[in-house]
Amino acid sequence: MFIPKDVKIILNSLKNKGYEAYIVGGSVRDSQMGKALPKDYDITTNALPEEIVKLFSKTIPTGIKHGTITVMINGNGYEVTTYRIDGEYLDSRRPEDVTFVSSLKEDLARRDFTINALAFNEEEGIIDYFGGMGDLNNKIIRAVGEPSKRFQEDALRMLRAIRFAARLDFHIEEKTLEGIKENCYLILNVSNERIRDELCKMLVCNNAAKALRLLEETKLLGFILPELQETVGFHQQNPHHDKDIFEHILAVVEKCPQQLNLRVAALLHDIAKPRCFTVDKQGVGHFYGHDVKGCILSELILRRLKFDNESISKISLLVKEHMNVLEKPKDVSVKRLINRVGVNLVQELFALQRADALGSCFPEMRLKEIDKVEEKTRFILESKVPLSIKELAISGKDLMSEFSLSPGTEIGDMLKFLLDKVLDNPEINSKEQLLAIIYEDYIAK
Repeated sequence: MFIPKDVKIILNSLKNKGYEAYIVGGSVRDSQMGKALPKDYDITTNALPEEIVKLFSKTIPTGIKHGTITVMINGNGYEVTTYRIDGEYLDSRRPEDVTFVSSLKEDLARRDFTINALAFNEEEGIIDYFGGMGDLNNKIIRAVGEPSKRFQEDALRMLRAIRFAARLDFHIEEKTLEGIKENCYLILNVSNERIRDELCKMLVCNNAAKALRLLEETKLLGFILPELQETVGFHQQNPHHDKDIFEHILAVVEKCPQQLNLRVAALLHDIAKPRCFTVDKQGVGHFYGHDVKGCILSELILRRLKFDNESISKISLLVKEHMNVLEKPKDVSVKRLINRVGVNLVQELFALQRADALGSCFPEMRLKEIDKVEEKTRFILESKVPLSIKELAISGKDLMSEFSLSPGTEIGDMLKFLLDKVLDNPEINSKEQLLAIIYEDYIAK
């Protein structure tokens, strides 16, 4: 296992003072799988926190209550944690207290999965008390010890098991899977922020659909995304779709580039379909308005999961606009699309629309339509024509001065009116002509 120079300094400093020290967790796991060099190296030791602080010149007591000290070496921080066993878990999230111990095996026994309970140092090589190397070789996610106990200690581990299974393309061992199913309701004890972070990691991995199917199989989906659970097995009764809504969503997610906001938009793009379902006289299913209602529902979901405001705005807008594929795109229609979506987001919209088409029956015609809109978009952007209020040759201050108005909705309405005119005819984008339009058309109306 490759060990960076800074990490060696920490290990050797502890060893030279008579302490044990090992690299543990994900960095050991990933190195044994031949993956790229880990970003984080966690170290465990029998040195007590106060002894770690004395040994290194610069430390930060990031988690001293639980035995964790961040040691700073050459400007980089490395977590060094004393061997410990956890006290009683009362909330399925964190132990009430910890007890420091002298045994590496006791420390590793409290960890979540066997592949994460590996330790390493250069003198002893891999330390594997729980069969983690065998599980790595056989592509198995297995809880350390009794699965139910591990999940009752920290319910987030259920999502971590699924995330590891998807990211590594492993399968979850039978008893571990059953432990998740039996304890799925405990996920309600986990904060929405922690759930969001695990869900995001699942969505951008290579096997996002596998993760989402496991969430549904283990009943976790109904607790963390009940709106998505409504789509499971929902037959669309439409010739354009050969999958139920859930399986269509999964296909779209996997057809999207591995960009977080785009994948989240794919996950939510048809979230409102079950609530908009109607059947016509011919028995064909329709979902009128599911894009608009989906935008509203997406915003509620994203706020519940504590996404930041910028992401909420972008994702809900992608959901709202995903059906707007123009069959015969005219310049002014494409300009209005760009204006609504924004120059920076329009390419993500096309990517979502392509994925949506590829997840449906007979995608060829729709893909051609998307290509036409994208080509016209490229032409319009290269032509540098005005597409937004800020690109108008007149400003709100100009209008306030000209008409002796105070800031307010009236100014915004005037600017929107002018932009609509300029989108139709960019040649009129001069201050004189725009003022004339306000006098002749806006005020007159």
